Amino acid sequence: MSDVLVRAQGLGKAYPKAFRHADRLRALGRLLVGRRDVDAQHVVRDVDLEIVRGQSVGIIGENGAGKSTLLKLITGVLTPTTGSVVVDGTVGALLELGAGFHPEYSGRDNIAMAGALHGLDADAMRERLPGIVEFADIGTYIDEPVKHYSSGMVVRLGFAVIASMRPDLLITDEVLAVGDESFQKKCVRWMETYLEGGGTLLLVSHSMYHVQKLCSRALWLSHGAIAAYGDVHDVTQAYLAWHERKSGDVSNAREAAAGHEFSIAGVSVDGIETAEPVLVTVGADVRVSARLRSREGRVPVAMFGIVRADGTAVYGVSSEMDGVEPRRDGDHYVADIVFDDLALLPGSYALRVHVLDSEGLRLFDTEERVLTVRGESREFGLVRLAHRWNPEEDA
Repeated sequence: MSDVLVRAQGLGKAYPKAFRHADRLRALGRLLVGRRDVDAQHVVRDVDLEIVRGQSVGIIGENGAGKSTLLKLITGVLTPTTGSVVVDGTVGALLELGAGFHPEYSGRDNIAMAGALHGLDADAMRERLPGIVEFADIGTYIDEPVKHYSSGMVVRLGFAVIASMRPDLLITDEVLAVGDESFQKKCVRWMETYLEGGGTLLLVSHSMYHVQKLCSRALWLSHGAIAAYGDVHDVTQAYLAWHERKSGDVSNAREAAAGHEFSIAGVSVDGIETAEPVLVTVGADVRVSARLRSREGRVPVAMFGIVRADGTAVYGVSSEMDGVEPRRDGDHYVADIVFDDLALLPGSYALRVHVLDSEGLRLFDTEERVLTVRGESREFGLVRLAHRWNPEEDA
């Protein structure tokens, strides 16, 4: 068995342009006479990719970048226009909502059909059925026609079926964006266990937090081509910086939920709560405090980050990453963090504070302060690294 689970070479997919009736007739006529020079729209182009067993890869990019099409090419749902893709193992895919389910059949009947399609006999299916029903957790709806399900219930059922199969390669397309918070948490926990057991994951998501939490590598698609592929933090930070330069503000980074279940009541830097630019000195200790609201009294997750003026990420950390919780203070929760001996070189930065839900999965609110670092320095870059010249050899 090869260590390479997925190998794509020169992979591409194009569709004939058919905006008008005449365009469709022209494309059909060229195909009928054997001509391949059809005026086409390239959705995926020239993708060279190798995914090794045990890797977890997040696929990111704007809407229309070709992410879902790439997944369909890998799963065999679509046939490549150019190039090839080979998958050496079993695949479990959650692509389009409700794909593979018969709307007139009950959830239980659809589970049975899915098992048959995966090659399971009746005895194996009966053995797995209780676990699938428990994981889906949709109550009596399990015996109702799928056409009566909400979008979240369809995803619950689909993920439960795939989870029971434990394929060599799990492919998901925005699954975590549909389910509720408790189900998101359950899915994340299962994916982490799946990866620890040697599974391979391809995850399409617009949530950089999910991508960074679950994936070790990231693939950035832009206009169907690979813009970047490598370490998940390097690629996601480059993507976010590009997105911020394009949008010109941080409003698109906010995923405010209905009713503002979590929000930021105030942010202070070195004890001063102001919207004005904050002046600090190179090497100083900087204390940032955030007061957070929680509508239902659940403990939120606080995240602090520093970015350069052009949006390039410098550093970010959350309370969940370090295993701490904001403390309760009256009607609010308070998260304090101290950056000792601030290593930023002189320049203009942005200090960002985010509040997430208790599971650290969904971002609800963001506050930003301009941070100006003063000092004399001829060094280059963003941060000052400790160093020594001509160090003596160890005795």
